[in-house]
Amino acid sequence: MRTSLRKMGNSTGMIVPRSILGAIGVTTGAAMDLRVEDGKLIATPAERVARDGWADAAAGLAATGEEQEWLGVGVADDATLTW
Repeated sequence: MRTSLRKMGNSTGMIVPRSILGAIGVTTGAAMDLRVEDGKLIATPAERVARDGWADAAAGLAATGEEQEWLGVGVADDATLTW
């Protein structure tokens, strides 16, 4: 399969067909590690970091406006605590 490099702002991008993404098990938005070996660009899916997605999950919980529990510890009485 062949693709072209395209100008994207101050960078250059490459369109990767969905079939290629599927073959390596990634989807649009996936983090990729890039390296050059023997004049070839090698792109591999980045390894997940243990806390990937935590910020989005916390923002989602905050957006509900409901009191949540964290690890089984309620937050209803937090206002009465003295720190």
